[in-house]
Amino acid sequence: MSVRRSLAAVAAAAALALAGGAAAAPSDDRILPVPEYTSEKAKNLAVTHLKALRALNGDLYHCVPWVEVQRHSIGFFRPKHIARDDRYLSVRIYIEQDPSPQFAALRVEQRAGAMFSRYVGALLKRMTQDRTLAADPSIDGFTVILEWLKQAPRAAGARPVHETIAVFVEKPLATDYLAGRLRTREVAERAKVLGFDGETALGELRLTAWDDNFVATYKVANYEVEKGITCQ
Repeated sequence: MSVRRSLAAVAAAAALALAGGAAAAPSDDRILPVPEYTSEKAKNLAVTHLKALRALNGDLYHCVPWVEVQRHSIGFFRPKHIARDDRYLSVRIYIEQDPSPQFAALRVEQRAGAMFSRYVGALLKRMTQDRTLAADPSIDGFTVILEWLKQAPRAAGARPVHETIAVFVEKPLATDYLAGRLRTREVAERAKVLGFDGETALGELRLTAWDDNFVATYKVANYEVEKGITCQ
């Protein structure tokens, strides 16, 4: 079975926690507070681009309602594998979907590649909608962290098993992709991608990815964007 056909089965089975509809605005606690940063460079970025961070938070909340942005997971973080104080605009999301036998049967690199294809390009575009932020030379790159449910608890009291990939995209690579000079496949080949099975680090993954318009086309049943909100 192809990865794309397996992903279609997953989409059909997705469980979306949207009861009660969207509130007027998302919580600001998704954005890392300025005092939490450890360098002046990061603090300056956080102050300068606070409006853009809030806009990104709101865009994800209203326009990608089947994902959950975690607390303090939008901000300017230094990737741990980089010694110098490079600051990457980062976002971490949890993708709400039921585990699928078809999806679970794929190799970890195939599952990670499928999630990369769906979300990394779409999030890079959302993270750079603010032109001032996108052009800021103090931003060295972008980090997209994707987490999803791999396996439901098999016994009462057991914990579910999640999978996670952390994708680090250097600024020139992101710029070329956003300008249309590179495809998703090439971004996956050149980005640094770390995988995690639950809390177990899998190390760096080599992925095959493709252009996927899932985020732009998927519609949640009975969900309507609030009046005055425009989704790109």
